[in-house]
Amino acid sequence: MKENQTWVTEFILLGFSLSPELQTLLFVLFSMFYVFTLLGNGVILGLITLDSRLHTPMYFFLSHLAIVDISYASNNVPKMLANLLSRKKAISFIPCIMQTFLYMAFAHTECLILVVMSYDRYVAICHPLHYSVKMSWRVCIALAVTSWVCGFLLALVHVVLILRLPFCGPHIINHFFCEVLSVLKLICADTTLNQIVIFAASVFILVGPLCLVLVSYTRILVAILRIQSGEGRKKAFSTCSSHLCVVGLFFGSAIVMYMAPKSSNPEEQQKVLSLFYSLFNPMLNPLIYSLRNTDVKGALKRVLEKQRAM
Repeated sequence: MKENQTWVTEFILLGFSLSPELQTLLFVLFSMFYVFTLLGNGVILGLITLDSRLHTPMYFFLSHLAIVDISYASNNVPKMLANLLSRKKAISFIPCIMQTFLYMAFAHTECLILVVMSYDRYVAICHPLHYSVKMSWRVCIALAVTSWVCGFLLALVHVVLILRLPFCGPHIINHFFCEVLSVLKLICADTTLNQIVIFAASVFILVGPLCLVLVSYTRILVAILRIQSGEGRKKAFSTCSSHLCVVGLFFGSAIVMYMAPKSSNPEEQQKVLSLFYSLFNPMLNPLIYSLRNTDVKGALKRVLEKQRAM
């Protein structure tokens, strides 16, 4: 079917079916969470930039994670907040498709950045003598660029497959943003190829990387247990436990959302998972790294002391 799609001008985002009072309350809460997300990730970026002790591969990748989290939340949350206070929860066709594209792009990129961060910890703990060679700045930049490029290229594949099909029927998206699975439900054509590509991408970008992370951390755990110094073990656990918490939050919600059977994953549950994915994860990541990471806490203390001395 090759109908012209230009007649599709906008979609309606149903969002959350709640009373106006509850929607106002959610607006206040989610606005606070969004501000915390921007501030938390902004502080992480600022500390890494200002403190020379954090100019290492690990914190280089953490700065990329913070950028992804800020971008990820900013892609979905502002429109969701606007719709919580609006009666006509509309979004134009092109912004909707862009939202879908950026949502997938940032999600894929974050997944790959988390894998690269686990590889960095694996090399640092299991091969410390070769760390400066295996994780040189040239290698770090190449890994970061590859993560961003692959994330955006995979998202482009999804969007191209969507745009080749016609939309029909009531243009109502039962979600608070243009999530890819919800957009597919508005297409009046066979979306089998789209579903297959989404599942294949989930295996490639979620299951495969998660297996790599688990293998890396199994070897890391064995190496940590061999460390004689109690202080050394504590520092290694500190950096690795922070990353494992972030990995668990990200991969857990993503796998449930995109790989769980449809019968156990109703639309309302998808909204909650997407909310966790879009707002809570980006907000929690800087908290996890600042509360459980001695280097970040030390950098924050030094920056605050400098400010007081000025």
